[in-house]
Amino acid sequence: MKLFCRQFGSGYPFVILHGLFGISDNWVSIARELGGKYTVYVPDLRNHGQSQHSPVFDFPSLVDDLLQLTEDLNLKKFFLAGHSLGGKVAMYFTLQHPEMISKLVVIDISLRKAPVSWEHQMLIDAMLGVDFSNSAARSDVERQLAVTIQSQRLRQFLLKNVYWRDKKMLDWRLNLPAINKNLLNIFEGVEVPGKFEGPALFIRGGRSDYIKEEDIAELKLKFPGALVKTIPEAGHWVHADAPGEFLRILRNFLDQ
Repeated sequence: MKLFCRQFGSGYPFVILHGLFGISDNWVSIARELGGKYTVYVPDLRNHGQSQHSPVFDFPSLVDDLLQLTEDLNLKKFFLAGHSLGGKVAMYFTLQHPEMISKLVVIDISLRKAPVSWEHQMLIDAMLGVDFSNSAARSDVERQLAVTIQSQRLRQFLLKNVYWRDKKMLDWRLNLPAINKNLLNIFEGVEVPGKFEGPALFIRGGRSDYIKEEDIAELKLKFPGALVKTIPEAGHWVHADAPGEFLRILRNFLDQ
C-alpha cells in the first residue's frame, strides 16, 4: 500500500512512525526541529490520516507498507523511529531488514505481548459512537466524546482525526471498523527471528508502564546495543509531554 508521507528538511534520511490513533501531523513540530540536519519523512500508517484504508491491519502488512515507502523514496539506509504502535512496526522492520537501518529509536513500547487495553477499546467505542449528523463543528464532536473521555488533552488528540468528508459532513479519517476488528493483532508481541546489532535507543516515560524494568533484558537480547533513557515527568506520549528533553536525548543519539 502506498502511504501518504510528509517530508521536512535536508540531510541524512530519518523516518518517524506515529502510534495508534495518531497521524503524521502529530510529529510536524519535531520533524521541523530536526529538518536542519536530516531529511525527515513522517508517513501516515494504513487506516490512519491520509493513507489508504484496508480491512487488513496487522504487523506484516504495516511492515510491507514501510518497505514500499522506502522503495518509493529510494531509501537504502536510514534512521528509523516509532512511537507505540509505530515503535513495534519499527522493531519488526529493523529485525527483518537490519541492513537498511543505521540507527533505531523506539518510543515507549516493548517487545512483549500485552492484553488489549480497556482504555484503547473505550476510545474506539467512543469514536464509533459519535453521531456526525448532529455535528456541525469539531466542538460538537468533542462534546460527544466528553461523555466518556474525561481528558481534554486526549480528546484533542483524537479530534486531529476529524475532517470534512464533504461540504456538509464531518467524519473520522481513521478506519475505525478495521482497527476495532484487528485490535488483538496490534497487542501481539514482536516475535521476529534475529538481532539488530546496530545502535538502538529506547525512550520511555517515567509515568508510563509500556516499558517495564523486566522488559529491558529481553530488549537487549534482540537489540544488544540498546540504550534505555527515561524521562521521569513524561507519560506514554513522551514527545508531547516533554518535547525539550525528548529532542535533547534524540539529537544526542542521532548526532553521535
